[in-house]
Amino acid sequence: MNTLVVITGPTGVGKTDTAISIAQALSAEIISADSRQLYRDIPIGTAAPTAQQQAIVPHHFVGTLALDEYYSAAQFESDVMQLRPTLFERSPYAVMCGGSMLYIDAVCKGIDDIPTVSDEVRNQVYTEYEQHGLDYMLQRLKELDPEHYEVVDKKNYKRVVHAVEICLQAGQPYSSLRTNSIKERPFRIVKIGLNLPREQLFDRINRRVVAMVEEGLIDEARKVYPLRHLNSLNTVGFKELFAYFDGAMDYDTAVARIQKNTRVYAKKQLTWYAKDSDMRWFTPGDVAIMEYIQQICK
Repeated sequence: MNTLVVITGPTGVGKTDTAISIAQALSAEIISADSRQLYRDIPIGTAAPTAQQQAIVPHHFVGTLALDEYYSAAQFESDVMQLRPTLFERSPYAVMCGGSMLYIDAVCKGIDDIPTVSDEVRNQVYTEYEQHGLDYMLQRLKELDPEHYEVVDKKNYKRVVHAVEICLQAGQPYSSLRTNSIKERPFRIVKIGLNLPREQLFDRINRRVVAMVEEGLIDEARKVYPLRHLNSLNTVGFKELFAYFDGAMDYDTAVARIQKNTRVYAKKQLTWYAKDSDMRWFTPGDVAIMEYIQQICK
């Protein structure tokens, strides 16, 4: 039976190297499930697989989008499902590696058929947000979809704005489109979670940020600074460096803030994963991972 092996875990834990090792052993290709590695021109800031790593095992969905292109978990689900037959023609296995939880769920469980937001609606809603602020958008959402208003993260402007966009695009409440039903998939799914003791994970994160700076993160951020308004750059690493360029914080503070915010994101990821009873946990590079996959796939 065709099998999708999912390698996931908190940021900085070592997913890429483990996924490459597993993919080599299975003669499989890798599907990147990272909502930021999709974009070109920011490989350092997104810790994208290097050219050398991609030469070892073919990777899909790395550096395929321009920074101003819109993309979503629903589009990712569609694209992966279209690619799936080609991958399984070449091997009975495919490896999906990444830490974008919504993207992984979109492929493993499916995502509701939410309409794609047009540029016209997106520009309209973002203009309203920029002119009137979050409280105004919350009131808009309350009027359009009082049910979703009750459960939305009211401090997360992106979630609020997106919900308003969907309501306007669909012409009906966002909540009416969300069924949360799990789709049947014509392949087996094996979920591998990677984790380390908290102190060790945080140390890896801190050291990785320093390494990214040494590899040229500052120059990479300067090159895309004129595009700082784009959603693709509204992410840890670039937000802090843009604030440094603007004079809102000094260099050392910016680097320390990147480390802190990356650690916070790792904790959010682990909270999300804790809800998934299908996940089997290992440390990065554990030889028992292959043994587990072989056992499941007998």
